[in-house]
Amino acid sequence: METSRRVRHCFGMKSIRVASYNIRKAIGTDRRRNPERVLEVLNEIDADVIALQEADRRFGVRSAAIPPLLLDSLSPYKPVPLNVQVDSMGWHGNAILVRKEAEIGAHDVLHLPCLEPRGATMAEVTLAGKTMRFFGMHLDLSGLWRRRQAAAVIHAAGVRETMPTVLMGDLNEWSANRGCLADFARHYSFAPCGRSFHARRPVAQLDRIMHCGQLKLLDCGVHDSAAARKASDHLPIWAEFRA
Repeated sequence: METSRRVRHCFGMKSIRVASYNIRKAIGTDRRRNPERVLEVLNEIDADVIALQEADRRFGVRSAAIPPLLLDSLSPYKPVPLNVQVDSMGWHGNAILVRKEAEIGAHDVLHLPCLEPRGATMAEVTLAGKTMRFFGMHLDLSGLWRRRQAAAVIHAAGVRETMPTVLMGDLNEWSANRGCLADFARHYSFAPCGRSFHARRPVAQLDRIMHCGQLKLLDCGVHDSAAARKASDHLPIWAEFRA
């Protein structure tokens, strides 16, 4: 994996790999909570920036599903500091991880219209001399609320200074090109990563990566490994870009 990182960043290639992963609070398909297994999958993906969904426990103090000490000692990543809840990694379960050497610029949480608590996160990240903006999200089960939430994310991205931008997360959209997918498609291109849910037998493209016109998509896919099929009910998706 280290070799692949050198290939991506040497000789002026300056590509960046991103990933999106609903980790289901680190509860695997065997119904066991195992954050070390999630970290194994993250290390396999070898992305530079990762949007996580369901990154915090649902009840109580909503502590991080991956304990900070484990993240620091068993991975090359650090979370974007959201400063919302002391023990949480994310905002309504949404978190963004970046490589430890990355510089984190402006970052924020987004309040999304909802019936049940939903949110999104944003971070501007500089890595290997390139600065990009990332949004992570987990949209509603209701199609009407998904469209309202998509509109809020599109607006939040549109009012900021122009910058290479990637949006990713669990959109919870089962249709092929309707609903919130059609709304996003008017502004962004979709990376055709593939089916990521259910991890044991993928039948739906619930997880999506979208990008603006300033980025060239080099490659993308679903990370389907033995560890990934056990670590969560979603498989992670990834995409590689060049600005």
